[in-house]
Parts: sequence; structure tokens; C-alpha cells
Amino acid sequence: MRDNEDGEGFDGEASNTSMISGASSPYQPTTEPVIQRHGLGGMRWDTDYLKSNFGILKIIQVVLALIAFICIETIMECSPCGGLYFFEFVSCSAFVITGVLLLVFILNLHTKVPQINWSLTDLVNTGVSTFFFFLASIMLAALNHRTGAEVTAVVFGFLVTTVYAFNTFLAVKKWRQSDQRPSTVQTSEYTRARTESRGEVEPRSEIQRLEA
Repeated sequence: MRDNEDGEGFDGEASNTSMISGASSPYQPTTEPVIQRHGLGGMRWDTDYLKSNFGILKIIQVVLALIAFICIETIMECSPCGGLYFFEFVSCSAFVITGVLLLVFILNLHTKVPQINWSLTDLVNTGVSTFFFFLASIMLAALNHRTGAEVTAVVFGFLVTTVYAFNTFLAVKKWRQSDQRPSTVQTSEYTRARTESRGEVEPRSEIQRLEA
């Protein structure tokens, strides 16, 4: 009987000891919720960019450039072919480069490489695409056989030129605003510092007058 009582007492003491040590242990199980990140490798879809003016314009540019490229690819005969080949190269290049930039901004990949000025990169792309699409559309309009595919390609070429030109205007405006912000901040800080220094000097001069 004593052995059983001693065993039960030992078990009770052991359970009490474990409860006390568990309560005083700093390694307590946390009750904070586990946050699950949606995305692949830290990437996530930026729906705000898709709804912005730049996102919408880029989608339109990709679609129009693709349609223009498809139209020019359906032409089987050409003479001369210089204008057709140039338009084909411009439309394909604009489709690929603008599509890549669209994916970069949608997936927030530009935040992974902050060393690159992405606003300036977008500005250069839109400006160059505007110039070359306009030039290619003029050349194709002058050197074609008035077939349905050629006329359609010219129409979409001028349409995408207009969209690229408007995007260039917005990109230049955004780039100027971002360029003016640092100078404005520096000017305000300089003005505040001058004001504070003057505020310190004036009380000192008044004290010296009173002492005199």
C-alpha cells in the first residue's frame, strides 16, 4: 500500500512540477496567426497597376502591336519588301519589349532590381516605339499594294503610334514630377534651417541689448 501511495505521490509531484515548469518556461507556444503569402517566390499581382493609366495603355499597346504583327505576317507577296520587313521588325520588337515591361510591373519585379531607373526605362521604350512605329507606318503606307492586310496593318500601326505617343506624354510628366520632388524637399529643409537659425540669433541679440 505504501508503495502505491508513494508512487501516486511521486506522479502528482511530477505532474505539478511539469505544470509549474511549463508555466514559467519562456518558450511558450505562440497563438499568433500564421500569415500565408500568395504568390510565387515573393511575386504578387499588382492589380492597382493594371487599373492605372500606364497599365491600361500598356495592355492596349501589346494588343495593337500583336494585331499589326499578325496582319503583316499574312502578306505572302511583296515588291518592294523593305517597308514590310521594317514594319514587321518594329511591331514584333514593340510587342516583346512592352510585354516584358508589362509583366515586370504587374509582378512587381522592378522592386527586386532598384538599381535600374524603371520610370526612365519605360519613358525611353515608349518614346522609341512611338518614333519607329510612326516611321514604319509611313513607309508601309507609301510602299504597299493596297491589299486588305497591308491597309489593316497601316491602320493599326498609326493607332498604336497614337497610344505610344500618349503614354510618352504621361511618362515625361511623371518623370519631371519625380525629378522636382527632391529639389523641393531640399529647398524646404534649407528654408527651415535658415528660419531656425534666425530665430536663435534674434533672441540672443535682444538679450545682449537688455544686458547693455
